[in-house]
Amino acid sequence: MCSPSYYPLRPGATLPGDWYPGRIPDNIVVGENTVVDSSFCFKQFCSEKPVGLRVGSHVTIWRASLSVEKQAELWIGDYCYIANASLLCAERVTIGSYVFIAGGVTIADSDFHPLDPALRLADTVALSPIGDRRIRPPVRCKPVLIEDDVWIGFNATILKGVRVGAGAVIAPGSLVVEDVPPGAHVSGVPAMRIDSEGP
Repeated sequence: MCSPSYYPLRPGATLPGDWYPGRIPDNIVVGENTVVDSSFCFKQFCSEKPVGLRVGSHVTIWRASLSVEKQAELWIGDYCYIANASLLCAERVTIGSYVFIAGGVTIADSDFHPLDPALRLADTVALSPIGDRRIRPPVRCKPVLIEDDVWIGFNATILKGVRVGAGAVIAPGSLVVEDVPPGAHVSGVPAMRIDSEGP
């Protein structure tokens, strides 16, 4: 595996030698020694909030997609490693400190489409080339909170409204649709607790 190149993550910066001709958004706040491999991470970053992204210190963002909608906020704590993951944020996603997010992980705070079949069809028409995006049906959002010291394995998915407690481990391939208690190990589709619950 080749060694990736990293650049300091700075608001408004253009990264020298970046393979993607983008730039880092201005409306972000970043701690010290935080790095990113490419401005491509921000291709779908659309937040118009004064601070659409707040990232702590000593964070590595590698091949990730930070998709943040116009009125949404994404917060990431200190000493996190985000590798080839998709963070989809329509309202708010908060990630604590010392969190490891492996490749293929998806964290989403919205369904991004209606669940009712008739409304889903109306949404499909509104999004089509002949449709009108302004008349999309409402879509449900609920913030996601990942607390400190969490490990999220390859290809896991964490859906809207979930709170993952401090020190939890999400096994690779898990689908998390309910809160995970602090220190718990969960696995499966849907994810269920696999460790002993203790006293």
